[in-house]
Amino acid sequence: MGDLVIGARSGAGEPEGPGRRAARSAELSAPSAAVDDAAAQTADEQGAGAEDSPEPSQSETGSADGSESEAPAKPRKPRSFWKELPILIGIALILALVIKTFFVQAFSIPSESMQNTLQVGDRVLVDKLTPWFGAEPQRGEVVVFHDPGGWLNDEPTPQSSNSFLRGVQDVLGFVGLMPSANEKDLIKRVIAVGGDTVECEGEGPVKVNGVALNEPYIYPGNTPCGDHPFGPVKVPKGRIWVMGDHRANSLDSRFHMDQPGGGTVPVDNVIGRAFVVAWPISHWATLPVPSTFDQKGLAAAAPMAPPAAGAAGAVALLPLVRRVRGREERRKAS
Repeated sequence: MGDLVIGARSGAGEPEGPGRRAARSAELSAPSAAVDDAAAQTADEQGAGAEDSPEPSQSETGSADGSESEAPAKPRKPRSFWKELPILIGIALILALVIKTFFVQAFSIPSESMQNTLQVGDRVLVDKLTPWFGAEPQRGEVVVFHDPGGWLNDEPTPQSSNSFLRGVQDVLGFVGLMPSANEKDLIKRVIAVGGDTVECEGEGPVKVNGVALNEPYIYPGNTPCGDHPFGPVKVPKGRIWVMGDHRANSLDSRFHMDQPGGGTVPVDNVIGRAFVVAWPISHWATLPVPSTFDQKGLAAAAPMAPPAAGAAGAVALLPLVRRVRGREERRKAS
């Protein structure tokens, strides 16, 4: 027992040999291996966690980058009414100008020469389309025409004293939305056309190609000749004879017989036929051709031309017919 107690030493160095160094090195390396194992295990756990966690979707990753390109386009803001108004006005003016030039134009009645058919201040619409297709004025029509020369020399051109109103009238008159103050035009009824013979003796009636006219449109109290009988007058081709319905207050063809054309108006000066009273509303009325101008005898001169030509042709062929008959008779005799 003493040996046991005496033989036991505490803190004394142990002998080093090859086996002991190997054991010691294994002991020294154990902690580092454990650290490496722990690091590997941690890395494995982190890798496993990364694999188990869901990957972000393409829509999530691209939402930031593609938000602008994939966003729906904003609706266009409608244009302001005040911005469109000048365009609408321009289109309206162009359409009015085209209509006035080729189709219909408004004219104002400045005098009493066509009463009671037309009153002072009435607005009539004039057909300008049919003359483009070669149509010519017919008897009984109410037509507007340019001054042939000298008819309106004494008539002042109506103008407003306000310069602004004059400018507005000039613009609207140019596009045809109101009568122009610068144009010297007249409005009368066609009584006779080229080739007709017209006359009026005493108090009337007016006769065309020898046929008396029944004129209920004449101003009450007037006579067909007014105070100026005329004729007979042969109307040249391409011209017309015109008279106002207010015979006592109309400087028409009767009063210009001493001028070139003998009081007649060139067809080329005719702007068009007035076909309706458009303003004021209370005066609204159409302007048809009176039935008296439908009399067959008025056109007697024209229908007589074909029979006359036929008679002349028959006379010219008469000698030839006689020769043929003489030959036939000689053949039969032989």
